[in-house]
Amino acid sequence: MANGSSGGANVGLAFIVGALVVVVAVLAWFLLGRGGPMRPETPNLNVDINVPAPRLPDVPDRPAPPELPSPTEPPQVAAPEPKA
Repeated sequence: MANGSSGGANVGLAFIVGALVVVVAVLAWFLLGRGGPMRPETPNLNVDINVPAPRLPDVPDRPAPPELPSPTEPPQVAAPEPKA
C-alpha cells in the first residue's frame, strides 16, 4: 500500500510553506517598502536663546608678599657664654 499513496501530506505541507512565504513577503513590503516602520513626525524645533553672560564679581587685590631675609646672609647664632 505504501507504493500506491497519493502524497497528500506533501501537498498540505507545500500549502503551509507557501502561506508562510506570502506572509513574510507582505510583512517585508510593509516594513521595507515604505522606508521602515511608521514613526511619528518630529516637530520642527527652532529655539533661539540669547542670554547675557554672567558677570564675575570683583575680587580684592593680592596682598604684598612678606619680606624675607636675604638667603646670602648666614644665620645669626648666639655664641655660648664662657664658664667662669
